[in-house]
Amino acid sequence: MTDVTTEFEKATEAVFTDGDVERARLLLGVDTPIKNQEHVTTASYDSIRNFAWGVGDSNPLYTDEHYGESTRWGSQVAPNIMSQIMGAPMLGDPMPDEIKRAAKGLFTGIHVFVSGGSNEWFRPILPGDRIVGYAGEESIEVKNSEFSGTSVIQVRRSVRLNQRGEIVAIQRVVRVLSERKKARERGKNSTIEPASYTDEDMRRIEEIYAQEGPRGADPRYWEDVSVGDDLPPMVKGPLTTTEIIAFHAGGYGFAPYGLKSSRLAYENRQRIPAFFVKNDQGVPDVAQRLHWDSEWAKAIGNPRAYDYGVMRQTWLHHYLTDWAGDDAFVLRQEDSMRKFNYQGDTQFISGAITQKRQTPEGGVVDIEMQMTNQRGEKTTFGTATVALPSRIGGAVVLPQPEISEQRKAAEMYARHLELVAERRR
Repeated sequence: MTDVTTEFEKATEAVFTDGDVERARLLLGVDTPIKNQEHVTTASYDSIRNFAWGVGDSNPLYTDEHYGESTRWGSQVAPNIMSQIMGAPMLGDPMPDEIKRAAKGLFTGIHVFVSGGSNEWFRPILPGDRIVGYAGEESIEVKNSEFSGTSVIQVRRSVRLNQRGEIVAIQRVVRVLSERKKARERGKNSTIEPASYTDEDMRRIEEIYAQEGPRGADPRYWEDVSVGDDLPPMVKGPLTTTEIIAFHAGGYGFAPYGLKSSRLAYENRQRIPAFFVKNDQGVPDVAQRLHWDSEWAKAIGNPRAYDYGVMRQTWLHHYLTDWAGDDAFVLRQEDSMRKFNYQGDTQFISGAITQKRQTPEGGVVDIEMQMTNQRGEKTTFGTATVALPSRIGGAVVLPQPEISEQRKAAEMYARHLELVAERRR
């Protein structure tokens, strides 16, 4: 047997250096093609349905191959948030050699978690759409406190394109980097007790599930909503390992690290050995298992395994689309995770309309959302802008990216197509 804590200590001695931050600054504003191949590269009837199921979404617009044919979209469509987990490798010019050399081994061994981010959407994803993208670091900030020591906040911006070179989405991910040893020292005396539920507790949760459901084909018109309107409640959980498995089965691949088995897992260990740490049986396994292995999560400083930040982002999106109906379009979503969502925890989602206005896309509403766990703690906050159909103005008009963004996307995609043609010759 192997002591997981000992393996943790061996694997997590890395600390920040002044050089790390300065080298990271060299990456700001440098956009390069995303080379990762996600589990889903091209949307299909099945991949869209499986993603929705992995999120817990039963909307037939996403899960039924034919339902969407009678909607304004004329087809099954994907939830906009699916753009986050899709991607084929994009070809393009590499990062300049001097920057690549300077960034090699940057922040090795440092613990990274996603604390939130934002998405803007411009086009729906339809069956047959193939998504590629490019990305770069947008900002970096160093924070110091007596409680948490040194941490680095990085914002990475990515642009997703379809096979026509159209911008589908622009995503920003906020990553928090901290020294794992310090994280463990902060969390070793945690007093958070594991969640437990009585039959009455479960009935409370299941009563909300029984009332949930997508609005569907009944349009929610802009004229019929008001500032201050509450959205109906939604619940997610209690969180189990099964939910994590379902999310991965829905297409979340965690590229470029990923989950592999047998010989492919061996090859992954050769490629990124620092990502693998022995479990209590002496078997090298992914550091990522803190999302389902509570003993490993405890070694890293948490009382038990916890969810992915991107899971909660998809849950908030599900909340919005259930309320808005088939004819609406989520233009923007921003979210911030303030507390962990541990195994056994339940998230109760609530929201309200904070603003109602007219834009080039027609009538839109701004919505504030939050998640509260069974301990009464507010764990997640979100805002969104949703375009609704109008009784007077008609259907929602899809937004257009900034001209400068469209030009950059056109250049990147043209280079991609040029290199694809060269490969085929």
